[in-house]
Amino acid sequence: MRYSLSVFISAVVVGVVASPLHSRGQQAPRTNTPAASEKAPVVFVEVPPSESKITWVHDNARSEAHHLPETCGGGGVFFDYDNDGWMDIYLVNSGPSDFFTPNTALKNALYHNNHDGTFTDVTDKAGVGGGNFGMGAAAADYDGDGWVDLYVTGYGRNILYHNNGNGTFTDATDKAGVAAPGWSTSAAWFDYDNDGKLDLFVSSFVQYSGTGTIFCGDNRLGRRYYCVPRVFKPRPSFLFHNDGNGKFTDVSKQSGIANSLGKSFGVVATDINNDGLMDLFVANDTVANFLFVNKGNGKFEDIGLMAGVAYSDSGAPRSGMGVDAADFDGDGWQDLFVANIDQELFSLYQNQRDLSFIDKPGEIGRATRLLSGWGLKFFDYDNDGNPDLILANGHPDDMVEVQSLKVKYKEPLLMFENVNGAFKNVSAVSGAVFSKDFPARGLALGDYDNDGDLDVLIINNGAAPILLRNQGGNRNNWLGLQLVATRSNPAAVGAIITWEAGGVKHRRLKTSGGSFLATHDPREILGIGQATKIDSVEIKWPSGRVDKLTNLPINKYVKVVEGKGE
Repeated sequence: MRYSLSVFISAVVVGVVASPLHSRGQQAPRTNTPAASEKAPVVFVEVPPSESKITWVHDNARSEAHHLPETCGGGGVFFDYDNDGWMDIYLVNSGPSDFFTPNTALKNALYHNNHDGTFTDVTDKAGVGGGNFGMGAAAADYDGDGWVDLYVTGYGRNILYHNNGNGTFTDATDKAGVAAPGWSTSAAWFDYDNDGKLDLFVSSFVQYSGTGTIFCGDNRLGRRYYCVPRVFKPRPSFLFHNDGNGKFTDVSKQSGIANSLGKSFGVVATDINNDGLMDLFVANDTVANFLFVNKGNGKFEDIGLMAGVAYSDSGAPRSGMGVDAADFDGDGWQDLFVANIDQELFSLYQNQRDLSFIDKPGEIGRATRLLSGWGLKFFDYDNDGNPDLILANGHPDDMVEVQSLKVKYKEPLLMFENVNGAFKNVSAVSGAVFSKDFPARGLALGDYDNDGDLDVLIINNGAAPILLRNQGGNRNNWLGLQLVATRSNPAAVGAIITWEAGGVKHRRLKTSGGSFLATHDPREILGIGQATKIDSVEIKWPSGRVDKLTNLPINKYVKVVEGKGE
């Protein structure tokens, strides 16, 4: 079905919702000339805690025993838990486990966005403090009631928080049946069977016990290091089917997901063969990466080896950590990215349209040879319509500098601009923060100030998080979409958005997951560069419905309801 937005603007004024910044009387972003844009690159400005009021600090439970979970956290989320149109922040901390008893109580943190650049800690009121040895989180409205829920992964068991719609959450883990015991890392909400309900994939890391006796280090000096995951046994990941009544069924075995034993970190749900069924790309540490192709009828097949994304070009498994997917070259097919540990090289896999990929990292490979990548994301940082790429890095071993003269524990962030389908390292001109080093892990994206460009949240291991404000991305024009599904899954995962402005057409698949231990702003910002008018936007929903939108504003957020064009 096709609908023109102009029809609904005349009948329903709420069809177009102005950015809250604009509605509060603040000046709209300027539209600069191309020459001005070239002289002023987009930069990311570090927002200090004194300004943001985010005072939470990650505790990695660092010990002389060097337990492996200490080095992997933490994660975070941009999501709007109270439906006020502003992105709030959730941060995941460590906690009690079979190897760690905190001296003082540790909590995850929920920060409410105050609409003025500051945040307020509402963790206790909301009831989302955690209690497990947390890793990351994935936010989505799993029961379709209009309120975004929260799934927190960790070592030991996971937690599902149901959003009550009044600023509080209820632990629904046992009722839903999604505890997923063991050690979980990243998670992704997606609708694998297109029944309109969000299912849940959970990455499982190694078999680990705090009472184990594995010693990794120098016995002569009595010095311990973090063990390489290679010495631990792999585990199957989880796939939970949403039964629609607040409960889930573990379909890991019958779907084929559990047939592949891994040491899984990052995951992204995408559609690599354009068949309308969401697939999964999963990074594994020291074993082959998984590319689970959705075969329909509830079945998945791992084709990572045949597709060329399981191993390095030399046939060796690598230390896969962060992943993402996007059509970076604009050919209509989803490409893949995975970050590894230093010396192993990061991979940019170009889709060959036949269930195979070719690794073409280009400038990214040269810039990351001595780095270890965790959180990462394709996103259009300058609103020109093309997906750029940001990488958060940090070596997993805090004693690596004892053994290496070239590799450091804390490492720099990297920013790559997409220039005609090739990535150019623009870190040097993207802000002073790129000259600093961090023990980075999770990375989440969100427009927390509602100014039309995506900001960045970096969660550091054993340190304070970093909030980066995008300064200049909105010099190019844009349109923000809030997709509201009626027949499709509530997150509209799998929707295909096509927009045209100034004679240039862009296409984007709405993926889920990506990065590492993180969830991102669910809204889609469509960049149109210096064009001053959007000719059309077409949304092909996962249900198969098609909405054609015209007479659209620019530099505002618009709510689009499936089948109504609102």
